[in-house]
Amino acid sequence: MLDLNDYREYLQYDCRKSPNTVASYCSDVKTFLDWIAPKDYYDATNEDIEKYVLEHGFKSARSQSRALSAIRSFYGWLRRENEIAEDPSAKVDMPKLDVYHPAVLSLEEVTAIIDSVDTSSWNGLRDRAILEVLYGCGLRVSEASSMKYSDIFFKDGYIKVFGKGSKSRLVPLGEMAAEAIRNYSSVAPDPGSDIVFQNKNGGQLSRVSIFNMVKKQALLAGITKEISPHTFRHSFATHLVENGADLRFVQMMLGHESILTTEIYTHLRSDVWNETILAHHPRNKK
Repeated sequence: MLDLNDYREYLQYDCRKSPNTVASYCSDVKTFLDWIAPKDYYDATNEDIEKYVLEHGFKSARSQSRALSAIRSFYGWLRRENEIAEDPSAKVDMPKLDVYHPAVLSLEEVTAIIDSVDTSSWNGLRDRAILEVLYGCGLRVSEASSMKYSDIFFKDGYIKVFGKGSKSRLVPLGEMAAEAIRNYSSVAPDPGSDIVFQNKNGGQLSRVSIFNMVKKQALLAGITKEISPHTFRHSFATHLVENGADLRFVQMMLGHESILTTEIYTHLRSDVWNETILAHHPRNKK
């Protein structure tokens, strides 16, 4: 009998997927298995899978692609376990995705959001520190919420970050972010805890709480763009690239496995790349 807990452990320990990805894949696979019943999963054809992906209420090519990725992962695991001889999902084409350009804040907008925080209370100092870290270090929201003091090296100016798949990387800690953390740390609910960003009970602040805080401060700053904590990461990376940072360096900072993921940040403003190219073009008389 099929046990999805075995598949879950495969994702977690062999593939080293993040907890969110593990939960998402398992949920998608369970939905697919419920849909295809009473036919057994090992009797599924590529036509069955294609029909499921195209007709099961997915609202966008991106959500279709995510569902197919989960199904492919599932059948890849079954082949590895010698449960099936052929992968019926292998011949199903991935939906064509439009080029995704994430929302990007200008430096002025980032500053306005950070400055909108009322730092007269302990949680205000905490929220400002979170925003400084999200932008100044380009962290994912899960990386920020799970930060530990034992992983911050103030003297050397680095943070040890644990990203997707529990892979660690060192990220430079700027002085503004470091100062914001110091200002908050002494008034945190539990100053003796290793958890940096705490809730009122001294426990780890949730990702949802950080998301809600970012939305609130953006409104207070008069920012009408649809943003999330990840917008600060996008903006951080885009500003680095616009200012001439090497793409490999940005890749290391963000913790991307492939530089192809990082290349999305090369969508520079036309005035920036136009001015740069013309200034260095050997055939430009100016």
